[in-house]
Amino acid sequence: MSDSEDDDVPRLSSHALAALQEFYSEQKQQSDPGGDDKYNIGIIEENWQLSQFWYSQETALRLAKEAIAAAGDCGRIACVSAPSVYQKLRELHREDFSIYIFEYDKRFAIYGEEFIFYDYNNPLDLPEKIAAHSFDIVIADPPYLSEECLRKTSETIKYLTQGKILLCTGAVMEEEAAKLLGVKMCKFIPKHTRTLGNEFRCYVNYDSGLDREISV
Repeated sequence: MSDSEDDDVPRLSSHALAALQEFYSEQKQQSDPGGDDKYNIGIIEENWQLSQFWYSQETALRLAKEAIAAAGDCGRIACVSAPSVYQKLRELHREDFSIYIFEYDKRFAIYGEEFIFYDYNNPLDLPEKIAAHSFDIVIADPPYLSEECLRKTSETIKYLTQGKILLCTGAVMEEEAAKLLGVKMCKFIPKHTRTLGNEFRCYVNYDSGLDREISV
């Protein structure tokens, strides 16, 4: 290349180059956060197009502790469309528990072998390593408030659980949830990092600590 041709190549100022490098660094951290930070709620931003709304820190902690108590020693916990509960469970460093995250959003593949791609439209399309009735408790938060979404997610829940179910969904789904899963509404009221337009509640089919508290 001649000197004249080289002069025509656009060059970034040092300020613009630094800003660009910072942008790429932030993008890399979001796509592949390292260490314990990758379990922080919010490290992966909500995608409203996927109907994602993360729990508050207090709610995620309460649900994680409930799952640990329900699963028992060295228990197996499935988090179906409930990534913030999975993140809180792992943030607690409970390595003695087997925990899987079933999620459509492939950004959560940063969690390695514990990530299971899941599309509620194909409720039983799961890898062979996920055996039927192999989880002590299933925590599920169907992404949409519709009978179809709850019905299909319920197929997954019933396939995965040995019995215990913790469902988080809108209060308007109470009758449908009872019919499909035999769960009842708890007194505990979950909160999100953002205010939702629909009242949100928890439902269980076992004797739960969530039914002995009014709020977080």
